Amino acid sequence: MQVAVIGGGAAGFFAAIGVRENYPDADVILFEKTNKLLAKVKVSGGGRCNVTNGTTSIKELCDGYPRGGKYLKKLFKEFNTSHTRSWFESRGVALKTESDNRVFPISDNSQSVIDCLMTECHRLNIQIKTKANVSKLEASSENVMLHFGDNAHQIFDKVIIASGGSPKKIGLKWLEDIGHEIIDPVPSLFTFNMPNESIKELMGVVAQNTIVTIESSKLKSTGPLLITHWGLSGPAILKLSSFGARELYEKEYKFNLQVNWIGNANQETVRADLENLALENPKKHLRNVKPFDLPNRLWLFLIDKCEFDQTKIWCELGKKGINKIVRVLCNDTYLVSGKTTFKEEFVTCGGVSLKSIDMSTLRSKACENIYFAGEVIDIDGITGGYNFQAAWTTSYIASKLS
Repeated sequence: MQVAVIGGGAAGFFAAIGVRENYPDADVILFEKTNKLLAKVKVSGGGRCNVTNGTTSIKELCDGYPRGGKYLKKLFKEFNTSHTRSWFESRGVALKTESDNRVFPISDNSQSVIDCLMTECHRLNIQIKTKANVSKLEASSENVMLHFGDNAHQIFDKVIIASGGSPKKIGLKWLEDIGHEIIDPVPSLFTFNMPNESIKELMGVVAQNTIVTIESSKLKSTGPLLITHWGLSGPAILKLSSFGARELYEKEYKFNLQVNWIGNANQETVRADLENLALENPKKHLRNVKPFDLPNRLWLFLIDKCEFDQTKIWCELGKKGINKIVRVLCNDTYLVSGKTTFKEEFVTCGGVSLKSIDMSTLRSKACENIYFAGEVIDIDGITGGYNFQAAWTTSYIASKLS
């Protein structure tokens, strides 16, 4: 059996390895259109490669996918985070789970994962061809013909498409041309640009427990927030951008962001805590008594935003002053005007529609000898190892060629 895998990323490598393990006599060739292999693996997680997420709950795992989670539920019963850990560790890649539940190689180096995948391909005698751009597919009931940019072509019994996400729909036209519905790709997992907001001066400050919401929408996220020189980032923002990918695209990335800096939605409790703080520290300056363990620079910034002198003493605040601080702590607002996408790690919302795929086998409904794996499918996850886990799982299922 001749099998082609299109795409030299995480999903492509894992699928190719899976095919050879499932069908030892199969001839497997992996095609990558560029001269770079496993490029996203190399840069992900700041060069450490966030291999998967630490949760062992399938329900919790599925909750990390704004699109496709319910379809992955059944697939995760066959190959989930525990299987991923076992797979890599049994091949010499020791893993660790960090406090935020992200799983990394103990080496803290993505090269450990790259070397593992390359070694497995070599061991299994999988051919790898770079600068091999598949420009067109022709599928019949018996086989699939791959056409390349140099007018060459090659016939295979089975093909697994793991070509990754495309920033534009035109990049998926070759799949649309053979009968697949394509959902328009839009960016996911991006940070917020706030060119006109002075909070950027606090670049590097992290607020650990925040609630962030998009004004006039139901979009909400929680978690750490990082202030950057261009605006806001961190897990809370990335999660919000992921779940709101289409809605924020339609807003052209211009909207008001509401920030609760202390992660407490109950303003009455916050008010009571501040009143007690004022009673306990009546003669102390605002700048010297920060509430809720806020970063010092952030607290001073918020005092200024309330238009209070930093040397004002707590007992002089009064009810109106306390209310002003409650509002800025629980419902601070910033104007977002644009986004920043990490180009090397870009994740898209969109791709081959799940309606075009048998989601129990990953087989194409339009072409019976074609299968899909990874980000080319309209499935994407939040930050934290979810996208790699979807790649490992879909590749594992696709490689069964069932």
